[in-house]
Amino acid sequence: MNNLSPQRAEILASLQTDILRLQGFRTAHSATVDHGLGPITQAFPGGSFPTGCVHEFLSDDVQAAAATSGFVSGLLAPLMAVGGPVLWISASRTLFPPALKHFGLSPDQFIFIDLQKEKEVLWALDEALKCGALTAVVGELQELSFTASRRLQLAVEHSQVTGFVLRRKYRQINTTACVSRWKITPLPSIIVDDLPGVGHPQWKVELLRIRNGRPGVWEVTWEKGSFHTALPSVATIPEQRQKVWA
Repeated sequence: MNNLSPQRAEILASLQTDILRLQGFRTAHSATVDHGLGPITQAFPGGSFPTGCVHEFLSDDVQAAAATSGFVSGLLAPLMAVGGPVLWISASRTLFPPALKHFGLSPDQFIFIDLQKEKEVLWALDEALKCGALTAVVGELQELSFTASRRLQLAVEHSQVTGFVLRRKYRQINTTACVSRWKITPLPSIIVDDLPGVGHPQWKVELLRIRNGRPGVWEVTWEKGSFHTALPSVATIPEQRQKVWA
């Protein structure tokens, strides 16, 4: 691109932006929100966390599910600082609303919808993602088909709401239309000043798949209201594993 004339370089940049937009990215909007992810942003197209799209998170057990809720709460904080409320939809919610304060969030900024069946959660998630008055929607599901994920992605492309699908106790890993796929695993917390008790949350953050981006693995800590990445460089997921998660 350095060998191109300024006019051709501008045309190429414009085409790249159009391609990302057609694939569900809202790079111009997301660039206005700093999530404090540090080197993780190198994995994203455009160098900023994608908004106006759907992100998928996988959890193998209860501990991983709790870690995922914490990490997602950290992602929601800067979005809610410049936007409206968030809907949290589930059939078996385990989130303790007062715990959101640890991530700089106020529980009264959330609307919790607790339903009986997973198919009701999926329907509510689809409808909520169409509402442009919301900042984000979080849905707890077990399974997500490609067809269902495609409907969710089409919904946010019109509303520009950011969606988070937390898949817990999933039976199989299948292809979805979500822009990214993550896996958050809890790590031993960092003790503060050698004091007894629970320290700062720490996670192994795996970005298993990211459209037009670069998957990677990092160690991330939540401390003093922001993310801190322990590993300064992107650790690329092995090629064989990338094929499994694609």
